[in-house]
Amino acid sequence: MTIEQPRPRTVESVAGVTIPDTKLAREATELIRDTTSELVFHHSRRVYWFGSLQGRRRDLSYDPELLYIGAMFHDVGLGEQFHHSGHRFEVDSADEARRFLRGHGVPEDSIRRVWTAIALHTTPGVPEFMEPEVALVTAGVEYDVLGIGYHGIADADRRAVTAMEPRPDFKRRILAAFTAGVAPKPETAFGTVNDDVLAHFVPGHEHIDFVDMIESSPWAE
Repeated sequence: MTIEQPRPRTVESVAGVTIPDTKLAREATELIRDTTSELVFHHSRRVYWFGSLQGRRRDLSYDPELLYIGAMFHDVGLGEQFHHSGHRFEVDSADEARRFLRGHGVPEDSIRRVWTAIALHTTPGVPEFMEPEVALVTAGVEYDVLGIGYHGIADADRRAVTAMEPRPDFKRRILAAFTAGVAPKPETAFGTVNDDVLAHFVPGHEHIDFVDMIESSPWAE
């Protein structure tokens, strides 16, 4: 009788950055691949690669596994099942990551870091001053979506990442995904970059103005 030997796992490495070869990371990869679109999956993986490269450039010490989980879950809240949650999609994403991590017995402080990284990834000017995992999820998102720090990563490294995780027609497709994920609950866009998305792509979107809210509040003065 021939005993089939287990196949060796392939270590995924690009531009000197490796995806953690852990049960937690592998299960996160499978879950996000199975439950999100190809667009979100590849974007999330690029957020990890680019966030890691930014961490190397900034000489930050971070936990690759936590950064990977934060990157992989950061946009799951755009999914249809969350369209009527009443929460910002970032919070829905963070809550899903927390549920996943608690199910794997991850310590609460690590869960807090991942939750915060995801919840704040569209809030500029804050994450960069927090724990490295929080800072680098946002750095990866800003790099892939907005091109912030574009020339800070070598051309060869950037090409290697996008060869592994392609981004065809990404600008149009990610804006469409943001619109689809936020339009059913426009009240959650108040004070966020998501309000800009709705203003551009949802006819008749009513912007909630911060100044108007203050001036029309029940306070006499």
